[in-house]
Amino acid sequence: MEQKKKSTRRTSKSSKRKSNIKKGKVYIPAYKIITLCLGVIAICILLLLATTLAKPKVNENKSESQSITKRYENDAADKQKDSNSTELKTSQTKQKTESNNEKKVASVPKKQEQKKSAATTPKTTETPKTEQKPVEIKKIEPEKQPAKTASKAQPQPEIQKPVPQKSPVPPAPVKSDFDFPAAKNNAQLIFVFDDGGQNLGQIDKFTSQLKFPYTVAVLPRLAHSVETAQKVRNSGNEVILHQPMQSVNPKVNPGPGAITPSMNEDQIIATLFQNVQEISPIMGINNHEGSAITADAEKMAVVMKFACEEGLYFLDSRTNVETKVPYVAQTMGYSYYERNIFLDNEKSRENIMKELRKGIDIANKKGFVIMIGHVWSADLLPGILSEVYPELVKKGYTFSTVSKSKARL
Repeated sequence: MEQKKKSTRRTSKSSKRKSNIKKGKVYIPAYKIITLCLGVIAICILLLLATTLAKPKVNENKSESQSITKRYENDAADKQKDSNSTELKTSQTKQKTESNNEKKVASVPKKQEQKKSAATTPKTTETPKTEQKPVEIKKIEPEKQPAKTASKAQPQPEIQKPVPQKSPVPPAPVKSDFDFPAAKNNAQLIFVFDDGGQNLGQIDKFTSQLKFPYTVAVLPRLAHSVETAQKVRNSGNEVILHQPMQSVNPKVNPGPGAITPSMNEDQIIATLFQNVQEISPIMGINNHEGSAITADAEKMAVVMKFACEEGLYFLDSRTNVETKVPYVAQTMGYSYYERNIFLDNEKSRENIMKELRKGIDIANKKGFVIMIGHVWSADLLPGILSEVYPELVKKGYTFSTVSKSKARL
């Protein structure tokens, strides 16, 4: 208990001491406060003076640096102007100054001219001070380049002299010997070669040289009829039966398997059937000779009816102006084809080219032409047609077999 009382007494004493300390006040003399304020003011004044004294120095340094750069720029501008005046004498400003100087020389002494020139030069340098700053670097580079190019440009005319302008090489226009007209109406050329089957060597020249589609009419019952038909098919071209028929002139022998005026309907059908079977498969029939038979409407009706039933077309070679094929086709409702041009009735280059041009004119008018040549012209006709073929293609002409053509009537 006594210890507790002692501790309480101690704590009460310590608390009284603290309370006494907190309640105590500190008094600062007035002269100390005044001296502190004066010291702060003095420091501020010194700082302001230091900053004001330092600024003009910086400005002076800047002005000095600017004046140096301006002088350098003015010197560079003067040098550039001098170099431009010596190299390029086309500036209008210098012509004015030169004219003014010439007038002043007559009235003013040399000393005054020097003073005036000295007075005028800084003026010219002072005015473009601000304008020359962005231009100086740009002018220096292109001025150096033309100086180099000017020296290099002098030998250039010597190199340009042999240009094809002064010594023009005539562009040899590759003009062909044919000069065919351009195709019109989608002109289509159809070539048929009659009298196949007599000679294998002759048909080989056609199959080896010609690069366009064509039709070959093969005669029946000859030594090479079957082989000729097979060669043509192997080349990808069309085979038809070249059916022999009696001509108006009885002395002309149409060959084996011919239709004659004395035959009846059954005989005509039997003859046609045997001939077709020999060289089949075929696409159609055309007449060999036959000027007497094609002028006979009854016999042509039998022939065209047989062709229609066998799925074959009939091509009228038009060996007779009096042909009855158009009449029979119209009355029976059959379609047919007819020849427009014979290429080699006269076996010569001049005649073949003349007839070919006629055929081209017909194709440009009608849109198609059927031209018949003969296998026995193998030494001349294939060479001419293979020579003409590239230009005809360039002119826009197309080529076709009879069955695939648009010449059906």
